[in-house]
Amino acid sequence: MRIPCPLCGDRPLEEFTYRGDATLTRPAADAPMEAWVDYVYLRDNPKGPHREHWRHAQGCGSWLVVDRNTVTHEITQAIQARPGGEVQR
Repeated sequence: MRIPCPLCGDRPLEEFTYRGDATLTRPAADAPMEAWVDYVYLRDNPKGPHREHWRHAQGCGSWLVVDRNTVTHEITQAIQARPGGEVQR
């Protein structure tokens, strides 16, 4: 699998570190413990299109938001993420 880094171009998977689901919203600091447990430990295992966080760890170090099909591994979009996980347009 190759991931198109917006800064470095098309790069091999081995240069990246997967960091998880980019669709999750962090609970408020005063949220109940159950909300934090769900956020930290519970994950869906989606089949098909999915938005993920990746870090170009062995390249430029950028955080990316990658739209990838988990069945075919086709990547339809990879954009730089802003601090806090927001998508940079």
